[in-house]
Amino acid sequence: MLLLAAAFVVAFVLLLYMVSPLISPKSLKLPGAHVVVTGGSSGIGKCIAIECYKQGAFITLIARDENKLLQTKKEIEKYSVNDKQVVLCISVDVSKDYEQVENVLKQAQEKLGPVDMLVNCAGTSVTGKFEDIEVNSFERLMAVNYLGSVYPSRAVIATMKERRMGRIVFVSSQAGQLGLFGYTAYSPTKFALRGLAEALQMEVKPYNVYVTVAYPPDTDTPGFAEESKTKPLETKLISETSSVCQAEQVARVIVKDAIQGNFNSSVGSDGYMLSILTSGMSPVTSITEGLQQVVCMGIFRIIGLFYLGSFDSIVRRCMMQREQSESADKTE
Repeated sequence: MLLLAAAFVVAFVLLLYMVSPLISPKSLKLPGAHVVVTGGSSGIGKCIAIECYKQGAFITLIARDENKLLQTKKEIEKYSVNDKQVVLCISVDVSKDYEQVENVLKQAQEKLGPVDMLVNCAGTSVTGKFEDIEVNSFERLMAVNYLGSVYPSRAVIATMKERRMGRIVFVSSQAGQLGLFGYTAYSPTKFALRGLAEALQMEVKPYNVYVTVAYPPDTDTPGFAEESKTKPLETKLISETSSVCQAEQVARVIVKDAIQGNFNSSVGSDGYMLSILTSGMSPVTSITEGLQQVVCMGIFRIIGLFYLGSFDSIVRRCMMQREQSESADKTE
């Protein structure tokens, strides 16, 4: 009886693998495609632009710093695969004025054609204890990290639906899956992208437009280096439990998942576990993906509890050390 049950499970899994490609989205072909990357002048955004350019795409880079954009343009152009490829640079703040964002994207589409893939990578971070963070920092981060993704997406979605094709990528963070000490201003803005992505995917899926949410871990970028300068001790110790990834590696994974139409994009074993744990009611791209979530959820929850316990231990230990230090200072 046990052998029969095992054989049934194996047959069922094999059937799912056979059927899965039939229901998965058709991959987007990058050669000749128009890819727009916000926050594309450095870090993950720049590496995503390079990865797409290597595969023959036309690139529109959007960022605030015009000088950095021009430097990045020269760097990207070194990877051209044909003489027709173009890198267009647009200097604009995607979080301030929707009409301005809409206008510059119209100009980009007039020059390079309709947007086939939009990568929302513009973002910033502030770390610190909740009561130590300036109130206006919460407002600024929500504007840049959330509205800075809403505005470009809103500007291109109608054309994508009309053409019955397109990809929209929201670059969130593992801090958008798990709230951690020191990220009370940053995490909510990245969690918000998940809600936007789920709702938007339900709207646009019938039009063959697919949304991807990327959850990169700590990544070696200029932004991460700047963020690390102000991290509380607790945050630094928690961060040491995972390794820092290279931006090129993260970019390759995001581009691959986006062109395949995968909703979730994660890097490494920790990223895979978090994607399973936080899958909830998120869309799946294939039956096999859903099966993996069902099978792995329980064991990953157990592992996750150990992680949470260790994080709480770090926070308590730091609190006790700080109190002992303050007490010692008072007695001197």
